[in-house]
Amino acid sequence: MKAIICNDFAPLDQLVYGDVADPAAKGSEVIIRSEAMGVNYPDGLLVQGLYQSRPDRPFTPGMEVAGVVDSIGPDVKKLKVGDRVAAICTLGGYAEKVAVEEARVFAMPDAMDPADATALMVAYGTSHHALKQRADLKAGETLVVFGAAGATGIAAVQIGKIMGARVIAVASSDEKRQLAKDAGADEAIGYDNLKDEVKALTGGKGADVVYDVVGGDAFNAATRFMARNGRLLVIGFASGEIPKFPINLALVKEYAVVGVFWGNFTRHQPADYADNMVELFGWYAKGQIKPLIEGRYPLSTAAEVLDRVLNRGATGKIALIPG
Repeated sequence: MKAIICNDFAPLDQLVYGDVADPAAKGSEVIIRSEAMGVNYPDGLLVQGLYQSRPDRPFTPGMEVAGVVDSIGPDVKKLKVGDRVAAICTLGGYAEKVAVEEARVFAMPDAMDPADATALMVAYGTSHHALKQRADLKAGETLVVFGAAGATGIAAVQIGKIMGARVIAVASSDEKRQLAKDAGADEAIGYDNLKDEVKALTGGKGADVVYDVVGGDAFNAATRFMARNGRLLVIGFASGEIPKFPINLALVKEYAVVGVFWGNFTRHQPADYADNMVELFGWYAKGQIKPLIEGRYPLSTAAEVLDRVLNRGATGKIALIPG
């Protein structure tokens, strides 16, 4: 089968589109014949050796897949060949067939677009966990979303509105701000004069919750516009700069800085993770959330697509398609 191969940690253009052996189902594993694979920012960091984990090489990156069950291991309890499913995998997602433990596989409704399903896995899964378990976002609170036109940002905007928040989206261009407004944001602003604009929009109170996937100067501004009892969610550093936090601001202004590591959540709280996915799929079925799929690109173009994502040139979700 065809797959993307990372032979060693190196620039993106060193990724190889080549042949690897088909996986065989063992134990409680399910083999999924891919119809769509989700592209995520950490995928591009991982293959360059810039992520928290450093897998043995060679490996195939990719953590989201949607498709059809091709075969099952002897210990699989619920799924059967031919079922439409979506799944999270630690590695191996950028391939025509993917082996995944049954516990990390979710039934996909017949009407669901496979690309939409991949978006619900990590992008919506991260935003949901961040706002629900980590921020405990309440109806009536003000949520500020950085990177609001990206896949996780669109998810945070939509989920924030479902949870009853007033959402202020922050994005770098008029086009991206309009995408955030289309997703349901009450206000959309740029990164210039961020502190003053958020203060003005909240009558001087500041933000109850900030969803930060950007870091750098945006984080620095957030440290100065948080409301009392606010929660500043640290999710990623798309700017490329990991900021240094002046801890006295948390003391004086009485807010919390909260780390969000969705992968740890799925491992340590599997029951909560499963409940979250059921809720997300339910919201999708009711039309309350709808991923923005920017495009579907051939699996062979993974390196070029990852370069766009890492350089913040993408909006919404991008899917890779086999064949």
